[in-house]
Amino acid sequence: MDDIYRLFHDTKKEGMDDMTLTQLKYAICAAGEHSMNDAAKKLYISQPSLSGAVASLEKELAIQIFRKSKAGISLTAEGEEFIGYARQVLEQYELLEAKYVTQKEMKQKFSVSLQHYTFAVQAFIETIKQYGMNDYEFEIYEEKTHRVIENVRNCKSELGILYLNDFNRQVLQKIFADYRLAFHPIFDCGLYVYMAKTHPLAGKKRIELEELMEYPCLSFAQGELNSFYFAEEVLSTVPYKKLIKASDRATLLNLMIGIQGFTICSGIICEELNGADYVAVRLNSSEKMTIGYLTRKDMHISKIGMDYLAALEKFKDRVML
Repeated sequence: MDDIYRLFHDTKKEGMDDMTLTQLKYAICAAGEHSMNDAAKKLYISQPSLSGAVASLEKELAIQIFRKSKAGISLTAEGEEFIGYARQVLEQYELLEAKYVTQKEMKQKFSVSLQHYTFAVQAFIETIKQYGMNDYEFEIYEEKTHRVIENVRNCKSELGILYLNDFNRQVLQKIFADYRLAFHPIFDCGLYVYMAKTHPLAGKKRIELEELMEYPCLSFAQGELNSFYFAEEVLSTVPYKKLIKASDRATLLNLMIGIQGFTICSGIICEELNGADYVAVRLNSSEKMTIGYLTRKDMHISKIGMDYLAALEKFKDRVML
């Protein structure tokens, strides 16, 4: 929480009013609605009152939180960071209020962002089952790599699930350090070719990289930050003859069956969600990938977050080196 205090304390200007929880609530609502008019309606206040409160907050902090356009409002880079911290402050306040003032039981909340790992989704499901009899508000985001990082940085998600290897480690760890994030390894795994059981190579014990060149390589699109370092697939720099990028896991699974496509992955099979129509075959490579979780350095992991990590740990038994 030191960063939160520093952000709110160091930006204080002499002669200005103290920042209020109401201002934080207003800014968070506006960020969620992407519109001052819509946010004002949701808050049951006038649009000028909301705009004035946000303008006062921006003046006090000496930053621009929102960028305005004909389409509405959007967060600036500084604004996105600020809103992340503001969410933390409000969540902590609500916990204190519930425990010591209203003495009401708080709704259980947890959010995780992840690269497209089915086993991480299954761990999320197992975590939900533990809290099935309680009120809860859980969020899971399958995201592009840079959004996984940004979501943890800006407190949208408590945890981020991604991988490091010898190729991307130095670049991503530099980003983690700049954003005051920490990467914690969960397990190491070898490289596997994930494909439909009907694929001509599916029956092999090991596959050479050269054998894959006649088949379409499937990859998750990374949007505007389409750097090799952000690729979700290991060996992303290999010049595949046929390369198809898609934005979601279901599409990639369909392409595996429809056009004999493949992707390079951890080899952890999760038939609970993907079904029994796919297989992972060891790629003949000495390279490995480390799957782990990302946290903010200044935050403790919640009880639900720890339960989720425990559910992830169980997949160690399915890891193939």
